[in-house]
Amino acid sequence: MFYVATTTLQHYLATYGYLAVFIFVAIESTGIPFPGETMLLIAAIYAGRTHQLSIVLVIVAAASGAIIGDNIGFFVGREGGYRVLRRYGRYIGFNERRLKVGIYMFRRHGGKVVFFGRFVAVLRAWAAFLAGVNRMKWGRFLLFNALGGIVWATLYGLGGYLLGKNIHRLVGPVGIVTIVLAAIIIIATLIFVWRNERQLEERAEEALPGPIEKY
Repeated sequence: MFYVATTTLQHYLATYGYLAVFIFVAIESTGIPFPGETMLLIAAIYAGRTHQLSIVLVIVAAASGAIIGDNIGFFVGREGGYRVLRRYGRYIGFNERRLKVGIYMFRRHGGKVVFFGRFVAVLRAWAAFLAGVNRMKWGRFLLFNALGGIVWATLYGLGGYLLGKNIHRLVGPVGIVTIVLAAIIIIATLIFVWRNERQLEERAEEALPGPIEKY
């Protein structure tokens, strides 16, 4: 299944190039589950391996998609708020517990959530929407959002580009060790994120007991 999904993304990339990167990242950033980050990594690796795409333009497309998509999510959250969540939240895995986590995090950290949320899978798709729901000032949101989008696209883009450029070296014992280490890091990261999400949900419930409408 992963191979099929990757092949499909590669097809879109080969057909639409930078536009595919922009659209996929923008859709994910609005709050809809979509492989935007995966598309960025595939495009960056492809650029490093074949040099048929400019890594600079890949990064620009991803950053632009992130900023524009996040702003759409922000205004949807600000205008629709809880009403949108009640009606459509279940389709994107967003429930009352996660909304409380968002309110709790924004009350404690504000703009930091917008910036660092871009790097956390749990928050990336919803940080902008939550900023809108929590009535964050748009100018402040845009500042942290733009900074986060640019830094995220640059780090992931350059990381993928370097991987693609050196992918021929990932063979033999060195390649096996690298893959094993990467798998360990990914599993450890998933466990860390899961445990922290549970802890955040507990803290948010303590800070915001009762129905979400009270807040």
